[in-house]
Amino acid sequence: MSDHIILDASHVTSGASRIDWIDYAKGISIILVVMMHSTLGVEAALEAKGALRLIVDFAAPFRVPAFFLMSGLLLSRTIKQPWPVYLDRKVLHFAYFYLLWLAINCVIKFGFRGPGVTLGEFLFGLVEPFGTLWFIYILPFFFVVTKLAQRWPAILFSVALALNLLAPHTGWSAIDEFSSRFVFFVAGYLGVRYAMALADRAGANRWTTAFGLAIVAGLAGLIFLSGWALWKSSPALLVLASAGSAAVIAVSSLLAQGKLLDSVRLCGQNSLTIYLAFFLPMAAAREAIVRFIPAIGPTAASVIVTLAALVLPLVMERVTRGTRLSFLFHRPARFHAAPAGASGLKIEKSPG
Repeated sequence: MSDHIILDASHVTSGASRIDWIDYAKGISIILVVMMHSTLGVEAALEAKGALRLIVDFAAPFRVPAFFLMSGLLLSRTIKQPWPVYLDRKVLHFAYFYLLWLAINCVIKFGFRGPGVTLGEFLFGLVEPFGTLWFIYILPFFFVVTKLAQRWPAILFSVALALNLLAPHTGWSAIDEFSSRFVFFVAGYLGVRYAMALADRAGANRWTTAFGLAIVAGLAGLIFLSGWALWKSSPALLVLASAGSAAVIAVSSLLAQGKLLDSVRLCGQNSLTIYLAFFLPMAAAREAIVRFIPAIGPTAASVIVTLAALVLPLVMERVTRGTRLSFLFHRPARFHAAPAGASGLKIEKSPG
């Protein structure tokens, strides 16, 4: 089974169309994540809700699961790497960016309170994932556990599913998020052939896919607007997350086939860059609006802040590229434990 999955996964990187739909899917996911943080922050600052809140709430069941599923899907092409190379690519890579941006976050948020407080918050962030960086914190654990258990796929998926349904609430985000999210990562890894088949069929049957997506979106909207309480239970959330992730794949395939909304694909290609730095322009844009133009309202403000949080990290990466500040978005060679060409693969530019 594993050999076939790896063979299928190799096609993910060989055809331009398939690369495109994966980038579109990651782009949709990162846009929804940034939109959520931007919108909730704006609404809290202006003490009013805007129209983007409907999209944020609607996407809640599948926004993060789709992101993890994409990360797991891409794992099939690298999981057979030797352990030293694998740990460099999948653990040290993300540990570097987590520690770097944890330090940056702590200096910005707590620096005015003195070095003692800043250091204390940094050390606490080594145990408790810090703010929006929790995704970067938890990914290495997913990679290591999956590689260790790759010979027993049925057991791996069963344990991941059980953890999701049990939904433990220990108060420690690392454990709680691992338990609730791991099943989507594993589903992406084990289900890569099915994801590819879905993307192929969606792209080959555009009108049927569009009609099906409209029906699914309508049903999901009715569930959401009805206030049906059961949709927030673990089994229902799992179903909605799975359906939403499948819809993201289908939409991504349609966009890739039509070469539409190239900015979404660009966001997917650079999702790690956006994820690391979006909090800076997001906070700055929100503060500027609250101070100078609060009258524009929560909807317009949320749109502006979301756009700033998506675009400015890309500008920051481009401006710092090739300079002494390039380490902000590109791991320097001295922080590699394995030779740069050991795996024969490019280092990921996006989570997973």
